[in-house]
Amino acid sequence: MRRGREPRGPGQSVLSEFFRPVGSLRVAGSSAGSAASGDEGLQAAAPSTTSKSGRNKRRAVENNEPSKKRIKPVQTNRKEGHDAVKILDVEEPKKCARPCVCVKTLNKLREFCSDSKHPCNRVQVDTLQGSQSVHLEKCPTFVETTLEMNSALHSQDTGSQEQSSFSLNQFSASCKSFEGSQNISNTNPLSKKTKSVYTPLELQFIEMKEQYKDAILCVECGYKYRFFGEDAEIAAKELNIYCHQDHNFMTASIPTHRLFVHVRRLVAKGYKVGVVKQMETAALKAAGENKSSLFTRKLTALYTKSTLIGEDVNPLLKLDDPVDVEELTADVSDNYLLCVCENKESLRDKKKGDVVIGIVAVQPTTGEVVFDSFQDSASRLELESRVLRLQPVELLLPSDLSAQSERLIGSITSVSLRDDGIRIERIESIHFEYSHAFQLITDFYARGVLDTTGSQQLSIILNLDKPVICSLAAVIMYLKEFNLEKILYNPSNFKQLSSEAEYMTINGTTLKNLEILQNQTDLKIKGSLLWVLDHTKTSFGRRKLKKWVTQPLMKSSEINARLDAVSEILLSESSVFDHIQNHLCKMPDIERGLCSIYHKKCSTQEFFLIVSTLSCLETELQALFPAIHSQVKAPLLQMALLEIPELLCPVKHYLKILNEEAAKTGDKTQLFKDLTDFPTIRKQKDDIQKVISQIQLHLQEIRQMIKNPSAEYVTVSGQEFLIEVKNSLLSSVPSDWVKVGSTKAVSRFHSPFIVENYRHLNQLREQLVLDCNAEWLNFLDHFSEYYHSVLKAVNHLATVDCIFSLAKVAKQGAYCRPVVQDKGKKIIIKKGRHPVIDVLLGEQDQYVPNSTNLSGDKERVMIITGPNMGGKSSYIKQVALITIMAQIGSYVPAEESTVGIVDGIFTRMGAADNIYKGRSTFMEELTDTAEIIRKATSSSLVILDELGRGTSTHDGIAIAYATLEHFIRDVESLTLFVTHYPSVCDLEKIYPEQVGNYHMAFLVNEEESEQQKGSEDEENPEFITFLYQITRGVAARSYGLNVAKLADVPEEILKKAAHKSKELEGLVNMKRKRLKSFARIWNINDSQELQEWSSVCETGDEWIDHF
Repeated sequence: MRRGREPRGPGQSVLSEFFRPVGSLRVAGSSAGSAASGDEGLQAAAPSTTSKSGRNKRRAVENNEPSKKRIKPVQTNRKEGHDAVKILDVEEPKKCARPCVCVKTLNKLREFCSDSKHPCNRVQVDTLQGSQSVHLEKCPTFVETTLEMNSALHSQDTGSQEQSSFSLNQFSASCKSFEGSQNISNTNPLSKKTKSVYTPLELQFIEMKEQYKDAILCVECGYKYRFFGEDAEIAAKELNIYCHQDHNFMTASIPTHRLFVHVRRLVAKGYKVGVVKQMETAALKAAGENKSSLFTRKLTALYTKSTLIGEDVNPLLKLDDPVDVEELTADVSDNYLLCVCENKESLRDKKKGDVVIGIVAVQPTTGEVVFDSFQDSASRLELESRVLRLQPVELLLPSDLSAQSERLIGSITSVSLRDDGIRIERIESIHFEYSHAFQLITDFYARGVLDTTGSQQLSIILNLDKPVICSLAAVIMYLKEFNLEKILYNPSNFKQLSSEAEYMTINGTTLKNLEILQNQTDLKIKGSLLWVLDHTKTSFGRRKLKKWVTQPLMKSSEINARLDAVSEILLSESSVFDHIQNHLCKMPDIERGLCSIYHKKCSTQEFFLIVSTLSCLETELQALFPAIHSQVKAPLLQMALLEIPELLCPVKHYLKILNEEAAKTGDKTQLFKDLTDFPTIRKQKDDIQKVISQIQLHLQEIRQMIKNPSAEYVTVSGQEFLIEVKNSLLSSVPSDWVKVGSTKAVSRFHSPFIVENYRHLNQLREQLVLDCNAEWLNFLDHFSEYYHSVLKAVNHLATVDCIFSLAKVAKQGAYCRPVVQDKGKKIIIKKGRHPVIDVLLGEQDQYVPNSTNLSGDKERVMIITGPNMGGKSSYIKQVALITIMAQIGSYVPAEESTVGIVDGIFTRMGAADNIYKGRSTFMEELTDTAEIIRKATSSSLVILDELGRGTSTHDGIAIAYATLEHFIRDVESLTLFVTHYPSVCDLEKIYPEQVGNYHMAFLVNEEESEQQKGSEDEENPEFITFLYQITRGVAARSYGLNVAKLADVPEEILKKAAHKSKELEGLVNMKRKRLKSFARIWNINDSQELQEWSSVCETGDEWIDHF
């Protein structure tokens, strides 16, 4: 009967472990016999107890380890000097090694001693049949240490207590150094005392956990992966699996075929996950010298959010995988790892919080590397812009990041860009120091790229800014842990993220306010500009389009090249484009597949799928070569389509080497068709064939032995070369044959010759698997030589996919091709529509179009007033989005559009505080405005929505007025300014050529207002109808009470508010009249005019008294 054990946490010592020997406990049949057989020194430690006679099953040290028998015979001989303990003819257990004693164990002893009549004499063990007592047999090495303590504590002679030289308090003091042993992860696995406490598998786990303390380890144990200790508790919680106590650790397990599902789930929760695999096979281990030892295990892969690449986490669902994992393998657009480094010493005019920041962003799954270096203010808006544009899934940060940057990171990660948040990895700041980074990078590129171009590549790296070099060094060090540093070997592929000469500036605030990548309601892609433009067919095309959307072009030649390609697809009747589009629909994510091959982390199925897809693409485009030459005129399309076949030429050679069936099933032993180039595999297969031939020849002898000339080998449950004999003929079977199995009718045997050769055959087969794995990795290495050229072909294909997507957008409705000009700053739009709202409304509710006419040498500022909810914000967003679409190279939702190159779009919209950054609503408003004032140029588009509303009326008007005048007079940018302050509209009089006043048109429904009107003293809010049409002139009122009515504010409050509004409006009007009258008296020259002025003033005073 298995011993009962009370539940306890990982690493908690209990009394049963404290005393138990390695051998199994035996239950005594008689208390007297037990007492008689023990010597006096042992009676305190192993008293006589009563129990049912029986046999306790021994718990295996590790269920998954190879052994011939789980229950080993118990040792019967002891060394001299030790007394034997006889318990009714039951064999003795093995003696145990000295265990590790910790403070928790000591506390258990104290509690036990205080509650027992004979302290420390017995352990109560709960079983299924009730509570029984079992003998605690002698553990000599422990008794030697604790005998004095036990006798001192439990002897009834008080004199012996006084004479004891080893008291409990002394023992407690001597154990203080073991307090740290309560934490399993800090236990030294090499300690001799520890070896008796932990099983071999647990010791192996502890050793690996010491190296990877921050990772959750999945340890392969036969047909399942196991978690231990705290890892098991986390896995149980996150994966909803069962967790239980086993020996010293909590443990949980998952089946091997579901590894990728659970690894992805843990990674999505932000954990780092390590996969530990067995490095030996059963047959080879049995033949080796260490056949009785533990399986060798090694950490084969680490995974985080940005490094999900490899066989363990990338199942190919297209190869008939029965597991439904759509939710887990749904690809996000990007998996950036972003490293941030600050350099506070390089600023000349240093202000509080200002810093120079270097970033390096890497996508290990696609091989993309981008970098940037920039100066940032205390608000960290520049850093925020880049984080929002890249949308990283993982951040690599120094341990001493500045307070301003920490607040920004906290703000961004609190409102996640993904449902599952951004993972943050901290690295010691010493790794970001320039001297340390310089040494690491020099070593990396000098050894990693040891060829003629090595020095050139190193010079490219060293020409980067210092913060970028420091970030790159940290990324190299981090990716080495995952064996993914290879993508950094070629610095010529590094790209700068923000280039003011190449791309339009769109900062983080603009990305959010214009909802370019995600909507502001639930942060999903639906409702964003990217959602409208994205009709791509491939994953790599989708990623490229996202870059296009966040990086509108600045050169009209490049923009017009894209527009020419879109126009050709729209107008062409050629079948070439249909063929190509149909082929795109069937494509897997080739870009990520190639990167997986490049890192040598792909399966045979994935390799075959990627290479066969590329080969088909090359064949198809080669067939369309004449048609592309003659029918495709757009240079961008023609160049891409003609270059792809040439770049994919080497792929077919590698496809011919592979056996299709073996590749699809993952059988590497049959993977290569021609073994001429693989002599190791050929030799191994020849040896296997020789052994099989010998076993087949042996069949003739077997037939003679059992006198059955038609006997054949059979295979049952994976056991080969079985000799099947009818049970009625068992007398003919030689005595030295080994019986393997039987049924009612037949018995199956192996002859000694087969036993020996079958064992040898299995060893050869397993060695063949290892050799094939090695050759497979070499094969992938050879293919990787063409990685960059094949990746270039995939980039061309992504460009074609993006052009097809923009062409589909242009077909949606009344879209036009914009005219993009290098010279002259202007935005002229005739009957433009908001691209997102236009799609969301659909055909049922039509969007009201509006025109825009901004020009640098004419009217370049629009001051827009109008009622609340009248469509002002939608209008200004519409202008900005149409400008972005034009510079992406897309058709725009308008009848006509002419856009001069805009170098940046800057927006200040909305009202929200930022608790993480410690900024109020008004502070956020002015911080954004200050950033725009610093960055905007005469070629920028500036949008300011209700600036100044976060403070008092006078201060708000003053700030709005002064800011707008600055943009009119000094910056001279194209500006859209929305306000509810009528005083700001006076700027049109000062700058009549540059400024125009506009409002969103509406109708006041006077009839309905009259019907609602009650008594003379009772006021009702006016009813208005929105026309959503931009119109010249200033709106005198904002009609906020109308919105209050739409929001279902109670009617009595509305009436009171209307009355108060009328009263305040009267007072303001009277003040204005008085100002005019005072201005008039200043210019009075005769008495008649003075009398007229006096009568007007008296009338005004009476009207004021009325209120």
